[in-house]
Amino acid sequence: MSEDEQLVISALAINVSIPEALRWTDTRRGQTFRLDTLNVRMLPNGHLAAKAYGRPVEGGRGAYVSFTVPDRPELVALVEAAADRAGGMWAAHRGLG
Repeated sequence: MSEDEQLVISALAINVSIPEALRWTDTRRGQTFRLDTLNVRMLPNGHLAAKAYGRPVEGGRGAYVSFTVPDRPELVALVEAAADRAGGMWAAHRGLG
């Protein structure tokens, strides 16, 4: 890239496994889901946004559905720690393998 070209980053996102002790359930359209993964994005303004994903508790071929992350201190800490860790990993990349 030349110095005249602007590098545009359209997304920075990570997926984080929610530790078992922090997982929770939520309901959508009468179906209960167990939330086990976070998708954390860095917004253009530098703030973080997160969604939780899970599968139906009853099992089966249910969709992987997103939910709002509850405003709990331990989940906020998980999101922030994951973002810090991911930042370090990105900064230490070793190029295309």
